[in-house]
Amino acid sequence: MTIPPETDAVSRLLDALEGFAEAAELSPKAAHRLSVVVEELAANVVMHGSTGPGAATFVAVTVSQEGDDLVATIEDDGRAFDPLAHATPDTEAELEDRDIGGLGVHFVQKMTRDLRYSREDGRNRLVAVLDAAG
Repeated sequence: MTIPPETDAVSRLLDALEGFAEAAELSPKAAHRLSVVVEELAANVVMHGSTGPGAATFVAVTVSQEGDDLVATIEDDGRAFDPLAHATPDTEAELEDRDIGGLGVHFVQKMTRDLRYSREDGRNRLVAVLDAAG
């Protein structure tokens, strides 16, 4: 599914993911985890990559079930940005001592088996691999 990088479009994406989860007969836990991961990654494009020079004009999401894995690929045509290249937030530090940002991607990394970034053909591509069994 391809959507414009707008907040309202993310809710349409989540509806489509719900349909995929039902058709694939995913467990409620696996469906929820997939929804949270895709929402966070798509919302990051909307919030951080949809304005200014080199802004994204779309967010494309593909999801497939491959054996025990769910594979979600999120792509956009915005300026190059690797969210995995940033330091892992220090979740042990006091709130006032923490840097702003990075918790969403950190949370996604904890919910996935694998999370990879690449820049291909002028697109940012994040591939998230999750447990399909739940």
